[in-house]
Amino acid sequence: MTWKTALHSVSYAGVWPGQARLTLDQFVEKAHALGFDAVMLMAKRTHLSVLDFDRASRERLRDKLRGLSLDVACLAGYTDFCLGAERPDIPTREMQILYVTELARLAADLGSRLVRVFTGYTHSSATPEQSWGWCVESLRECARRAADFGVTIGVQNHHDTAAHFESLRDLLDEINHPNCQAMFDAWTPALQGDNLADAVRLLGKSIVHTTVADYVRRARYSYVPTLVNYQRETDAIRAVPMGEGFIDYRGFFQALRETGYTGTVAYEMCSPLRGGGSIENLDRCALRFLDYMRSESESAKESPRS
Repeated sequence: MTWKTALHSVSYAGVWPGQARLTLDQFVEKAHALGFDAVMLMAKRTHLSVLDFDRASRERLRDKLRGLSLDVACLAGYTDFCLGAERPDIPTREMQILYVTELARLAADLGSRLVRVFTGYTHSSATPEQSWGWCVESLRECARRAADFGVTIGVQNHHDTAAHFESLRDLLDEINHPNCQAMFDAWTPALQGDNLADAVRLLGKSIVHTTVADYVRRARYSYVPTLVNYQRETDAIRAVPMGEGFIDYRGFFQALRETGYTGTVAYEMCSPLRGGGSIENLDRCALRFLDYMRSESESAKESPRS
């Protein structure tokens, strides 16, 4: 099976120091020129903000995407349903639910059926149980409201709450809504030291989208003068072209095939990248991803297991 490839617009949004920035129009033209099948659109300024795209703007963008033969794999929303725990008088979760609802409307207007969301970060003003409950309640309501537009929300395993794949499975089971599924990425369980294939098998059919990026580990130390020695710190992680890092994407993709995955595979460059953030380096890495996916697809066809 050959999956559609998508390019995440955050890759050209100038979100990290030294990264080149393209407008949304320039980005979709770039994705087409590079040879991607689809785009994943950053749903905030400076790209696709619900504040900036009225009906006419949406129609213009949809026409442009059609003219370039590009699908919208999903909109990338930015949420933290534990935000504002220290100020419970401010309805931060209601605001975010409204934001996700409007993203669902925007996705439908652009011909997409998926919106990416996050759970919540740990906050000192909330217990883990409170954070879990807020995420469950908020995501369930988001799913219910997104369903009105024929849209599914996908929870990406990124924020603290339910970042581990077993907890994500528990979260989805507790939400228990067909329009809330998983946008499961390999890099989180890889960093956590888990078996990627086991993680994919547990989440199974609930995976509706995945975003990939590869990384290398770099050891970090701080000097302790009184000991005339170094103290080990948490490793740094640096993005590298696809296939040059430590993440076992071959095993990850094989497990996806075993579960019957039919979604899109998106590529993102949203952190400092080996080689820098010039347009030339971003393009080089994006093309490397496409080469990797073609190679992976050919290998899968030759494998007896596939």
